Amino acid sequence: MYQTIVTLRKGEGRTIKAGGMWIYDNEVASIVGSFEDGDIVTVHDFDGYFMGYGFANRHSKIFIRLLSRKKDTVIDEEFMEERVRAAWNYRKETVDTSSCRVIFGEADFLPGLVIDKFSDVLVVESLALGIDKWKLTIVEALKKVLLEDGITIRGVYERSDAKVRLQEGMERYKGFIGDPFDTKVEIIENGVHYIVDVEDGQKTGFFLDQKNNRAAIHRFCKDKKVLDCFTHTGSFALNAGIAGAKEVLGVDASQLAVDQATENAALNGLQDKVRFQCADVFELLPELEAKGEKYDVVILDPPAFTKSRNSIKNAVKGYREINVRGLKLVKDGGFLVTCSCSHFMDPDLFAKTIREAANGAHKRLRQVEFRTQTCDHPILWAADQSYYLKFYIFQVVEEK
Repeated sequence: MYQTIVTLRKGEGRTIKAGGMWIYDNEVASIVGSFEDGDIVTVHDFDGYFMGYGFANRHSKIFIRLLSRKKDTVIDEEFMEERVRAAWNYRKETVDTSSCRVIFGEADFLPGLVIDKFSDVLVVESLALGIDKWKLTIVEALKKVLLEDGITIRGVYERSDAKVRLQEGMERYKGFIGDPFDTKVEIIENGVHYIVDVEDGQKTGFFLDQKNNRAAIHRFCKDKKVLDCFTHTGSFALNAGIAGAKEVLGVDASQLAVDQATENAALNGLQDKVRFQCADVFELLPELEAKGEKYDVVILDPPAFTKSRNSIKNAVKGYREINVRGLKLVKDGGFLVTCSCSHFMDPDLFAKTIREAANGAHKRLRQVEFRTQTCDHPILWAADQSYYLKFYIFQVVEEK
């Protein structure tokens, strides 16, 4: 059906044989036929066995992103609409859809594409050349599917400005898809109101993947003193405030984020007990320790310290240091909330790093909860890149 045939080397293709969706450039033995980067090709095993259809791109280390394993598949507008409909139906059954991630790349079998819904606005992030060619078709299909449920989308904004696009031979881009609109969008999550800046906020404007994890801290925060590190636009800090914390300090290195967080605090009537400070967390925590500050709850939600295997060692040092510093600020019997959003910081390594931090801080940890990303960011087994967020709540006790 798709004339260009890519044949794998003998012994290669282990990822897709296990259920994954990526084929790397060094796994390819031969290519028969011509294609333009981003086109759909047929994939065969070394012995000619059909393995699937996928987007090919010679500019990327991920040479092929698999789309379908069925030989009779026709990849057209109807195919894309079916994928979109399946993704939306999954969300309707699993999450609050007022604001959620509607398309999560490989985990929704639309590799390289992310679409977030913030109230009546969609934000699109296209990270692979093949899916980029279908981007507008998919957006229109999603608007159609949502309208069937009475949801009218007033605007679509593209945030395809991540550096990873350069690895695909693509330029970074952001801008409106369709007519311009007000890019400051108000959403409500866990009873907290936020203004989401889809044009200039980080990533797509707001981190929806921590929705349930933010709700999980509520029961620990009533009448407590809380420190929220790497607060971004204040989400954990505001959840602590809504839950009845008596005093909350949120810290972030970005003045823009702090300004947005302060605005969000006022939006929720929390400006008197939730305040924000622009500072480098690594510098501020030792200062707080030197002053003798102690908190009932310390929250550590740092950005990914590593986005490749090559920088794992430095990332481990960063996670270890920040957890040591955070642990030293927790009162005896208080709580540490700590997480990693790096796929390369795997669960075992993250747990080992926290254990080392606890030893370094001379603290004992009692695990209260372990969580991952909210289920609108589904973890597709065998597609390891879809599992990235590790989230712990510990009670911290002095060594007895």
